[in-house]
This record gives sequence, C-alpha cells and structure tokens, in this order.
Amino acid sequence: MAIILGLESSCDETAAALVTSEREILAHALAGQEAAHRPFGGVVPEIAARAHVEAMTPLVAQVFEESGLSLADIDAVAATAGPGLIGGVMVGLMTGKGLALAGGRPLIAVNHLEGHALSPRLADPDLAFPYLLLLVSGGHCQLLLVEGVGAYKRFATTIDDAAGEAYDKTAKLLGLGFPGGPAVEEAAKRGDPEAVPLPRPLLGSDEPHFSFAGLKSAVLRARDSGQYAPEDIAASFQQAVIDCLIDRTERALESVGDINALVVAGGVASNAAIRSALQALAVNESLNYIAPPPWLCTDNAAMIAWAGAERFAAGLTDPLDVPARARWPLDAHAAKARGAGVKA
Repeated sequence: MAIILGLESSCDETAAALVTSEREILAHALAGQEAAHRPFGGVVPEIAARAHVEAMTPLVAQVFEESGLSLADIDAVAATAGPGLIGGVMVGLMTGKGLALAGGRPLIAVNHLEGHALSPRLADPDLAFPYLLLLVSGGHCQLLLVEGVGAYKRFATTIDDAAGEAYDKTAKLLGLGFPGGPAVEEAAKRGDPEAVPLPRPLLGSDEPHFSFAGLKSAVLRARDSGQYAPEDIAASFQQAVIDCLIDRTERALESVGDINALVVAGGVASNAAIRSALQALAVNESLNYIAPPPWLCTDNAAMIAWAGAERFAAGLTDPLDVPARARWPLDAHAAKARGAGVKA
C-alpha cells in the first residue's frame, strides 16, 4: 500500500491530504479564501497567491499530525502543477518539490484537471475505464473520454466562458454574493425556472462545444429590464445551463462508443440540480452514473493525492525541474476549437 501526500493551490483553496492507494483518506485539511476575495466579487490572483504561501506549510503539518505519520512514512509527493492561477500553482508545486527533495521521495506533478477526472475512482472503487466525463468547473467545461491514467480524448470544450464562470458572473450581476455558484443555486430554489426567456447557446448544434457568454449577457439584459425578480432570473439561468449541459452530453454519448459509466466532476458538479439532471440522463441511456460527493467535486487535495497514487502505480513520476503551467490541456492532440476564450 502506497501513501501519497497531495497538495492543491491552483485557485482559491489551499489544501493538503494524505491518501492511500487503497482509497483511504488518512487526513485532509483545507483553507478557503472567501472572506479575502468577497469584497472584490471574485478571485484576485495576487491575494490568492499570498494566502497560499501563508496556509500551505501549516496545512501540511496538520495532516501529518492528524494521521500520526511523518515525511519518512510516505511514498511520494503529488502537487498540482497546473492549470490554474500561476502564482498559486507555484506555491503548491514548490512546496511539493521541497518536501520531495527533503524526504528523498518521488515528485508527481499532477494536472489539476486529471485530479477531477480521476476523483470519481477515489469515491467509487468499482468505476472502471473507460467512462465519459463531464468536467464542469469554474475554469473549464469539457466532455472527455477517460480511457486510463494519462489517456484522455476530448469531445467538447467551452468556446468562451465555463459554466462555473457564468455562475459567478450571474451572481455578481444579481448581487447574490460570493462565491457565486452556491449563491445562484440557493436563489434558484426560490425562483421559477420558466419565468425568464433565456437563450440556450449551441443547443442542438452540430458543433460539439459549449458556450455560456451569450447566456451571461442575456442575464444582464433581463436584470436591466426590471421585469423579473432576481430569484426568477437565477432559476431560469440555472435551467438554461442544465439544458445546455444535457444537450451537449447527449451529443457526445452518440459518438463515444462503449463506456462503463457517465461521470461528472468539478466544482459545478456539486450543484444538486445539475447532478439530478445528469442522473436522469444516465438512467435514460441505461448507463451507470457516478458523481463524487460534493466536497470531492470542489477543489481539494484528496483528489490530487489520489491522482498521484494512480500515476505512482503506473510508474509515472516527474523531475524536480518540472514547470508550473497556467494552461495544461488533458488532451494535447484535440482539434483546436473556435473562440478566443477557448479553455483547452
């Protein structure tokens, strides 16, 4: 049994975890930054990076203390090396390099997106490759065939905003507070999802990708019209997002071939309405449906440690000069999608 130390610092959560190759989470610690970013209505990269510097070392000490283990007891150090806010990514990666060097342990540079992609296998030991993954987060919205560790085929990506990005911007437009995703979800529970006529970008299109920028602009127009309550706009917005996610996922299922499950991961996958809609789709398609628990969908170090465990088992480690990356696609060979804001 291998024990992996995982470190995460790609956006606005600092986290450390110790996870075994037998899927046991020995310890997990996380420090959020909501209070620091709330006055600005979004994540400020410089503030985030400084907060990671302050929080990372105490969190590492905390997970070792909680588990009763030391650096000598672990088999490898896994740290997010991208994609993300580069200042934050560097904090976690440099910490990981220092610990690996000090302990004489291998370093595993984890793609944050691979952490999300493999997290369902931490939650469900019966989930086997291949599976279709809807990766939906604050920075990315993709459909990927997960064929194995390090083996991903991208079917779709967003050509502008990610779904989580649209949630955050909608929350800001409606004055719902920060973080935006949970705020919109809560407001939507009190609204009518059919009250506001909002567009469904690319719905039914032959183009496989996602688009949410136009939906965000329509929310702005609905707000400025003065005709609708914020709760109705939130509910209608959320339903439009769900309709787009389901439509694009259905399209991918038509061409993906034989798979073992439909899987959803990423921060937006913690949204109960989205989880429910995808489950209904899976039932309709006679597919197993896997969604990690909500805490494992949002950014955390357990998924980074687990991705490290999967890579370690496959003999995949990295040199100490491995770079931090602001962008790092899971499928480097995917055809380029149109759009200046493409999130590969």
